[in-house]
Amino acid sequence: MTSRNDYSIFLDKLLAKNRFFAAWSMPGELSPSLIICEEKDIFKIQEYQKLDGMEGFVFAPFRINNETPLFLMKPGILLKNHDDISSFDIEALPFSEKKIKTQASHFFISREEYLNDIERTVAEIKKTRLAKVIVSRLISRERGRESLGRLYMGLREKAPNGFVYLVNLPEAGTWMGATPEVLLQSHGKTMETVSLAGTQAKRNDGNYSWFTKEIEEQAFVSRYMLDIFYRFGIYPYTTQGPETLESGNVAHLKTSFHFSSKKIDGKLGEFVNELHPTPAVCGLPKNKADQFIRKIEKHDRRYYTGYMGPWSPGNSVRLFVNLRCMEITPGEYILYSGGGITSRSVPEEEWEETNNKAKTLLSAIEAVRIE
Repeated sequence: MTSRNDYSIFLDKLLAKNRFFAAWSMPGELSPSLIICEEKDIFKIQEYQKLDGMEGFVFAPFRINNETPLFLMKPGILLKNHDDISSFDIEALPFSEKKIKTQASHFFISREEYLNDIERTVAEIKKTRLAKVIVSRLISRERGRESLGRLYMGLREKAPNGFVYLVNLPEAGTWMGATPEVLLQSHGKTMETVSLAGTQAKRNDGNYSWFTKEIEEQAFVSRYMLDIFYRFGIYPYTTQGPETLESGNVAHLKTSFHFSSKKIDGKLGEFVNELHPTPAVCGLPKNKADQFIRKIEKHDRRYYTGYMGPWSPGNSVRLFVNLRCMEITPGEYILYSGGGITSRSVPEEEWEETNNKAKTLLSAIEAVRIE
């Protein structure tokens, strides 16, 4: 029997059996949901629009290509809550012989190299039409014998307001994260999308002051959302915010937009294709920012700043941007962390922001090592 508050053994057994699965906990939820599937239930999709009419769990990259396709996992086995997980006979689940592919190598840069990259980015913004661009880097931590199931449980405790997930896929590898950012989710007949940008360290007193750089950064994303609403004829809509959202060790500025789901009936895949990637993870103008990212970043983002979540058009869609995440290889945890760069950015402060954003994952790793 699985403890009502501890699913670590169950998750570790799935990994030990080399099974393909996605486990996730919604913000504020205690028990995870799980999809366990066979290779035949995993669909590789090269165009976001082809998601229309399909159902399952989506795991999408920052950019779709042959190396990082969009995966849709159909629910061969769907466990929705504690009772489903507790009653499932995991011992009867056979071992899978299919190998989990991991990235052969990763490119890490030093503090000095990152500061130089930010200086180059600020200079590019000041002399071109580029208004904002997100620049990321990789952080490595050695992996020991610690339980990934316990790590997942610990991460959920550290980020109760986040979408916490663990995904194991044959070509994407093993990924874990705790993201605060909604891409798109349904609430009955209403859809919600979120403008999330601007970051500072979490304050114990909850007394936050936001400065021009963060306010501008968040406003870029909000204006982008409204441009998309205009193209899809989405009106009326309601907004909530900007307000402060705490997530793990940091806090962000957040504005929520709500509109009727009828506005995108039959066009959900097309709408998500326009929405992703938002300026919160790419920049503005989007095409120029994407081109600059390709030049400035030495690593492949893969599924970092992509999105994931349950996808069931006409029923429930809950997609989250893949932030505060890490790729897990046999010997390493590869953390992905970035920041929004504008003309007001200070390189040393941007370096510290990437460190602060990694603290939730790093503290969860350290906690499980000393248990």
